[in-house]
Amino acid sequence: MTIFKAILLGTALASASAPAFAQNLTTVNMINPLPRSTNFFPLVVAEALGYFAEEGVEVNLLPSDTSIPYVAFVQNGQADLAMLDPVETINAVVAGAGINTVYEVMQNAPEGIGVLASGTIDSIDDLVGTTVGLVSDRDRAFLQAALDTVGANIDQVQTVVLGENGPTLAAALRDGTVSAISGAAPDWIALNANGIEVRLVTPAELLPSPANTFAINASAIEEKRAAIEAFLKAWSKGMYVAKVNPEMVAQALRKAVPEEWENEASGQLYLSMSIGMNVSTTERLGDLQTGVWTALQPRLLSSGAIPQQLDVATFLNDTYIAAANDWDRAEVEAEAAAWLAANK
Repeated sequence: MTIFKAILLGTALASASAPAFAQNLTTVNMINPLPRSTNFFPLVVAEALGYFAEEGVEVNLLPSDTSIPYVAFVQNGQADLAMLDPVETINAVVAGAGINTVYEVMQNAPEGIGVLASGTIDSIDDLVGTTVGLVSDRDRAFLQAALDTVGANIDQVQTVVLGENGPTLAAALRDGTVSAISGAAPDWIALNANGIEVRLVTPAELLPSPANTFAINASAIEEKRAAIEAFLKAWSKGMYVAKVNPEMVAQALRKAVPEEWENEASGQLYLSMSIGMNVSTTERLGDLQTGVWTALQPRLLSSGAIPQQLDVATFLNDTYIAAANDWDRAEVEAEAAAWLAANK
């Protein structure tokens, strides 16, 4: 065999063994509240393991720092998927936006009621007659819902908006300015970074929540089917890795978003909280929980977050869920383990 023929044969064999996903990737435009982050680790993990490319797609994250409602990007075609919370979803449907919710990204509420771990507050009942801090005014609705569970209401507490600054939140709890804080997972991390250990007294009935979901323009369901099913399959794989190999997830995040891991303890705490929110509680990853959506609406209505309740069948659409779960778990476990061994 001549050297030239050997080179040609080697090139042909390399091409034959090269993954098909190296070519002709379809771009999926997505808008969500954060760039690549521990908070939405399935994206980072799926990219690290090559799952989007393997499925023939690449992800283009649209800038999230906009005052324009995310649903508008889906309506005007700039985004194929938008990550929305339940309030945004219901209000958009009420306003006539032709969207379908097709996948539940988070099935546990990131919101909660945090108190000083060493303090005397043990339950929501103990908040009556005290001053409660709100990270933002939007956290008032969750506090009202928490008080509702014990037959109390927002008028039985004083509230003060503290803002997102970690030292400010820490000082308010440490000095007793507030008895508790109505906030979310990133706020507990900020408090921890400032030396304050938090204990959550969130009522158990408020924990199940489709906290973040993927919405698509309903008219594009069939047109975008192949790309969105591929995207959701890769996302589901990235989510699943956290169940079986959280250290691989941590290492991928250290490499992709090192600024969130400058303090290892804070990074691990952030990941632990994010896994608790992102890993599906339903048998099928990302599945739509009609009962949870129905049960959620009365408290959103009572707090003024939504103007009316809806029949969830008008916007929940599980047409992509089967495809999003159609992959080999053992194969993903082996790939995650191999990646970690090569990237320690």
